[in-house]
Amino acid sequence: MKVMTEKGRGSREAGWVMWVTGLPSSGKSTLARGVAERLRRLGVQVEVLESDELRRVLTPNPSYSEEERRWFYGVLVYMAGLLARNGVNVIIDATGNRRIYRDLARRKFERFVEVYVRCPLEVCMRRDVKGLYRKALEGVVKTLPGLQTPYEEPRNPEITVDTDRLSPEESVETVLDGLRSLGYLK
Repeated sequence: MKVMTEKGRGSREAGWVMWVTGLPSSGKSTLARGVAERLRRLGVQVEVLESDELRRVLTPNPSYSEEERRWFYGVLVYMAGLLARNGVNVIIDATGNRRIYRDLARRKFERFVEVYVRCPLEVCMRRDVKGLYRKALEGVVKTLPGLQTPYEEPRNPEITVDTDRLSPEESVETVLDGLRSLGYLK
């Protein structure tokens, strides 16, 4: 049976694409790494496209302007497409603060999962591992999603994980259960 990866393109073994979105410091990277680790242990081929890591390569001096963000997220979706059509499952670990960025992926991939890492702003600010909220309050950072730039919550995510209530392990299980219910994981 031929399975579609990108709309209009076929592959013998299609990969799915998952976008893990949420406010900065909500737990996206912890969740993405945990899910990827568990999937690999189950023998599932998966690659994580981690936005902070890729930004260092693609935009070494980022401006975080709307134009740059649109370009950057378009590149992430393009990279995910290359991997997925070659049978690799992809986890995009990126805030993607506007729905339009994530909707690009939703339109492009038939096998798409949006994971909303829901966490109250106050909790994210307390976690603030990278010091982004502190820098934003000091005026060093000018476009932090959820504080200075809007973060548009997903309207209908396939999976929602409340990281302020669940442990990292429980959050990973929530995503794996969601993948099973969607038929992407046996």
